[in-house]
This record gives sequence, C-alpha cells and structure tokens, in this order.
Amino acid sequence: MSDSMDDLAALAVDEVVTHAFSRDVGLPDGGVLVLITLDNGRDHTRPNTLGPRSLLELEAALLAAKERAGRGEIVGVAITGKPFILAAGADLSQVGAVSDRATAKRLGQLGHRVLGLQADLGVPSFCFINGLTLGGGLEVALNADYRTLDSAAPAIAFPEVFLGLIPGWGGATLLPNLIGIENALKVIVENPLKQNRMLSAQQAFDLGIADVLLPSATFLERSIQWAAEVIAGRTKPARPNVPGRLERVAKWDIAIGIARKQLEQRIGTVPLAPYRALDLLKAAKKATDAKSIAAGFAAEDEALADLVSGDQFVASIYAFDLVQKRAKRPAGAPDRKLAKKVTKVGVIGAGLMASQFALLFARRLRVPVLITDLDQARVDAGVDRIRGEIAALQAKGRVSDDEANRLVASISGTTDLADFADCDWVIEAVFEELGVKQTVFANVEPHLSPEAVLATNTSSLSVEAIGSELAHPERVVGFHFFNPVAVMPLVEVVRTPQTDEATLATAMAVAGTLKKNAVIAKDAPGFVVNRILAKVLGEAMHAVDTGTPFEVVDTALDPFGLPMSPFELLDLVGLQVGAHVLDTHHAAFPDRFFESANLHALADAGVLLEKDDKGNVKGFDKRALALVKKSVPKGATPMSAEDFRLRVEDGLADEIHRMLEDGVVSAAEDIDLCLILGAGYPFHSGGITPYLDRVGASERAFGDTFHQPPLRGAANRAAAEEPADEPTPAA
Repeated sequence: MSDSMDDLAALAVDEVVTHAFSRDVGLPDGGVLVLITLDNGRDHTRPNTLGPRSLLELEAALLAAKERAGRGEIVGVAITGKPFILAAGADLSQVGAVSDRATAKRLGQLGHRVLGLQADLGVPSFCFINGLTLGGGLEVALNADYRTLDSAAPAIAFPEVFLGLIPGWGGATLLPNLIGIENALKVIVENPLKQNRMLSAQQAFDLGIADVLLPSATFLERSIQWAAEVIAGRTKPARPNVPGRLERVAKWDIAIGIARKQLEQRIGTVPLAPYRALDLLKAAKKATDAKSIAAGFAAEDEALADLVSGDQFVASIYAFDLVQKRAKRPAGAPDRKLAKKVTKVGVIGAGLMASQFALLFARRLRVPVLITDLDQARVDAGVDRIRGEIAALQAKGRVSDDEANRLVASISGTTDLADFADCDWVIEAVFEELGVKQTVFANVEPHLSPEAVLATNTSSLSVEAIGSELAHPERVVGFHFFNPVAVMPLVEVVRTPQTDEATLATAMAVAGTLKKNAVIAKDAPGFVVNRILAKVLGEAMHAVDTGTPFEVVDTALDPFGLPMSPFELLDLVGLQVGAHVLDTHHAAFPDRFFESANLHALADAGVLLEKDDKGNVKGFDKRALALVKKSVPKGATPMSAEDFRLRVEDGLADEIHRMLEDGVVSAAEDIDLCLILGAGYPFHSGGITPYLDRVGASERAFGDTFHQPPLRGAANRAAAEEPADEPTPAA
C-alpha cells in the first residue's frame, strides 16, 4: 500500500460523504468571510460523519480558502453544519474497515492534516457549533481559532473512550490546554465511562469549550456578526479556564494521578482506551507551541493506530451496534399491531421491587396503577414508599409539580382483588417461590377480563409452571426486570409454549413504552443473564468449597474486565438470593451447575466481605473464611488462578453453546446484548462471546467459534491469518 493519504479514500467506497459547501458572506466592515457548511444531504436521522472522502473534500475547501486568503480576497473562514448538526464524529463504519495498523495511523494523520489547516489559513478561523457535536465534530471546532455555540445544541461530547478509542484528531492535546486538565478529564474520560454522558450547550460553554453562547433563533447571523467583531479587533474572547503556569507545574500531574487511581478502582486495568487517553492528557501539559502541539498530535496518531487495529475497538463497535440496532429490532418479536392496549396496571406485591415497578409504570405508561399485598399495612407502606420516591424526584427537579401531583393521584392500593377487574396488565413481584407465585395468579385471575395479561418478574423459575394452573395460561409471560428497575435498561421477555402472539406483542410494546430494551427468551432456567451469572458464581463457590483461596478466585477473572469480581457480585445480589439461584440451576442441570452448602451457611451468618465505613471492600470477613475453611474436604487440591479462569472460560463457552442449541435466544448477539444491558458487561469485551472466541474457549468447548470469523482487530487478524511455518525437511 502506498504512503499517500488518498489511498484511504479507496477504503470508503460506501461512505456517506459529508460535503463541504463554501459560500462567501459579506461582513459589515467590507471584508469577506468564507462559510463552509458540512452537509451529507440526509435528514436529521443521519448526522454528518467524517470518513476519508469527507475529510478530503473538507481539505479541498480549506485549501481553496487558504489560497484566497493569500491573495487578500478574504478575511476569515468559518465552518458550520447542516441544520441542528455540526458532525457526529468519524464515520465508524469506515474506521472499522481499516485492514492494518499502518492504515489506521494514516487515518489519524489525515484527520490532523485536514482539521489542522484551520490554524494555517493566514486569516482567523471560526467554528459555528450549530447543533449536535460529537467526537471528530468537536475536534473540527477545537482546531479552529474561535468557536460560537448554539444555546439549543443538544449534545457536546467526546464519546471515544466509551467506544474503545481516544480523541485522535487533536482533542486529547487541544482540549486540556483550552479548559484545564480537570475539566478535560471530565469530558474525555469521566463522562464517556458514565454511560456516555453528554454536555448541554450551557455546560460546554461554562467549561470554556466555546467563546460565546448565542440564541438559536438567530445563531448564524449572530455568529457572523461576532466573527466580524473579532476580525476587526473590537472583541477578544475571555478564556478563564486556560491553564496557567501553576496548573501546569503543580496541578496537572496530580490530577492525572488521581484519575488513574480512580480508574483502576472502578474499571480495573483491562480496558486500554481510558489509560491511553490519560497518557495523552498528561503529555498535553507540554503542548504550548507549534512544535510541541505537533508532537502531541503524533502521539495521538500512534495511540489511535494501536486502538483501531486492536481487539477492544472491534468488540466495542460490535457492542455499540447491538445496543443501537439489534436492541431496537428484537429477534422473534411479533407484529406490533397485535399488542393489546394497556389502560390500567395492577401490581401484586408492595415491597421494594414492586414499588419500583409501580412508579415506573405510572411515569412511562401514564395510566392508573393499583398495588396490593397481604394486608392493608403492607399496602399502605408500599404506597407511602412510592410517594416518598415521587417527592424525592420533585425535590431534585426531575419531575414538575404538576407531574408529581399526577403521579401521586395515579397510584393507589387495595387488599380487594376485585378492584383489579379493569386492569389490562397485571405483574407480580412476590417471593421467589413457585407455589407463592402460582397462588397469587390463581387468586387474581377470576377477577380479570379475558384480555388481561399476567406478567411475572421471576428471575429463574419456570414461567410455564407459574401459569400451569390457570384457566388461560396463554396470557402469561415472563417480564424480568433488573435492579435498580429505573436504571437498568434490560427486560427479559420470556415466552412459554402457551404464550400467544398477542400477549407477547403486548409485553414488547409495554417494554418499549417503559423505555426498556427487551430481549425475547425461551422459558428455561435462569433465562439468559441469571444462567450466565449462576455459572460464574457456582464455579466460584465450588472453587472455594474445594480449597481454593477466596483471594485467588476473586482476582482470577480479572482478564474478563468485568464490572466486579464474583464475590462482589454475590454480595450485591444478596447471599440468600445467590444461594437460591445456584439451587435452582443445580436442580435443572446437576451435571453442570454446583450447589453450595457453604453459600447457604454464609447467607445464614450474613458474612462474606469486610467493608469500611463508606462501604468500600477491604477484603474478606474472617468469619466467612473460617466457616468455609472448616468444611474443605481433606486432600482437596486448590486450583491456581489460571486453572480457575480456564475452567470458567470453557464452562461459559459450553453453556452458551448449549443455550443457543436449545433456542433460549436466537443468536450469540442476544446473549451479549443481555449481558451488556442487564449485567453491565463492558463494551470493550463485546459482552462475552467475542472474548470466549478470542481466548480459544469456544474451540476448546465445542470445536468452533460463536462468530465467523472471530471478532478480532486488524493487527490480530493479520497475525491469526499468517500461515504456520512449514517443517524443515530432514537432511
């Protein structure tokens, strides 16, 4: 491949090109401003993106403007976007097509070459940020000399770290030198790792990303006027957050060090992108002149090349596509037209989980919600709890006074099941015991209309068995939320052999109205998420039950990059709940899932982790260690960390393969989607199946891979495709 940047365009034959349209704008003082508008010709549902062809077209427009500036024909250049959108960043479909590290590096260099022209036009450069501005779009703005910002712009952000990348077209070098290192850490590292949090226009302006915030109705006109004032020397923007000498000498490295420690505690050290971003931000302290800025840009090129050609970026894009595309078109979903209308919701149970349901249904479905429980005292306590949550939302400004009043009025309680007669959707959240759930459904069914749907929030029991004694089992469906209900985006919708299409369609419609992502699962023990978690937790308890130290088990799975260790997860879900889940899976699959008498003993004693006053884990409770140690069989052989990790990897690959063979979900993609949305599995791993393919567990477990070809970065694909050396013939 040649060293020319233009060969990148050959990779982008399918690129939706964002064109760069130039026009002259006369200024009040008589000069001419070249206004370049970025526009891909699509509506707002397809934002401007910057692939190789788009960058080359922008470069041509900037070079033409530079020539005119050299002839004295113009006094300034400004870039803006099509209505409501500047640019949503690099075209990731093109980035994902990069075939090797060298090409990835040239993509970074092309971005620097093109956007960097704004600093070398011979006249002042401006960016009029007129709307959505993400990633490379924000770097378009940062490479300009001056920036205006539309007060109605919906989102300003650097999402790169969230996607396994770094801001690689100047952002990591320029932003901290504009708004200070602590603010830059927030925008580049902290916000992406908080579910890709975005900045509002006001927040971006307050940080100093833009020089002036202008009203949306007259944004372009006011931006041109402001640019004219700057060019004429009558306006000079104040930039109070530009770091001074004290920040560079004393504060900068300290802030980086604190951020690094926080990352290690929160996400571990497996994700590459956050730490490469920290390295670049640390080096940006020296970027105070053209030469040192160029060195920072070169470092960005190297980091971007490593990440784009690596496994984690490919897995991140796979995960991103699952969440953005597959989640919106669930496999196996029936025709939406079959969904029944829901005008009133009934909730059986008034405990913590049931109260969360009731409030969510009232907020999202905007219908009356009726709760019930064994006695009036429990019902009253549930209603009071919900009203307390509404008051808390009101105090935080998350609901208006009118909305709070509506919510309070829409939620009521009863002990008379006859009051459920006009409920179209009834969901239970009672104790996780088959007989209890069967009884509450049997008691309420006679009071319901034939059209009403009965949903169960069971996490691992058979949905078919729960509805087996009903007159109409076809209207029973699993509707498994994850805790906390208001936050976790996944609902597992569980279909039994009896569940009819209308009931399933209603469940999917309700999930959508609740703003949840629904995955349809077959009625099988643990469904998806809990079956995977039960496998991990069961193996962890089996290991310590047979003599492997807690500390070895707790760190052995660190290479997975999971959000927490097995025992932290066990502590989170609750020891009693964990023991119940293991028992359920052992009963269903005794040859593959372990039960643990020790876990029941730990649950009875209420001990596992030792924590400080703030709830931070310090280690393992000595009582838990002693309790388990005394029951280890004599002669038991402890596992090494590697042995345990391999056992878990191979066990998961085998179990997931069995789930797919059994039709629990339609594809491996649904397994990964559930784990990402329901268990917090990281984007950089792509859920679980790409990881299992990469480490060889899939091949070891069932002689194949979940993905053909396995999801690998360009560098590792090339290594895997190299033919093995031929044996040298004997002389």
